[in-house]
Amino acid sequence: MNNADKKNEMTINQAKSILLKPYITEKTFNLIEKENKLTFIVSDRASKVDIISALMILYEVEAAEVNTYRTIHGKKALLRFKEAEGARNLATTLGLV
Repeated sequence: MNNADKKNEMTINQAKSILLKPYITEKTFNLIEKENKLTFIVSDRASKVDIISALMILYEVEAAEVNTYRTIHGKKALLRFKEAEGARNLATTLGLV
């Protein structure tokens, strides 16, 4: 099964189990404003392809870039959006700003 098939087969529940919750601090809030990036806590097993697919399924927005890293709070994904105001729009939709 290739990545395109995997994307097509992901359900909403699977997507919710990948993107767990947005992570907002003063630093990540500044990333929304200045760099069009939003941070999420994600599943420890999630790949970058899974994260992009889950974002598309749950919020119908596209990420241009995904960087992941592990912290004491869990695995985080820093998503840069293709749309110019993508991070701000999604943060507004989620009630973060």
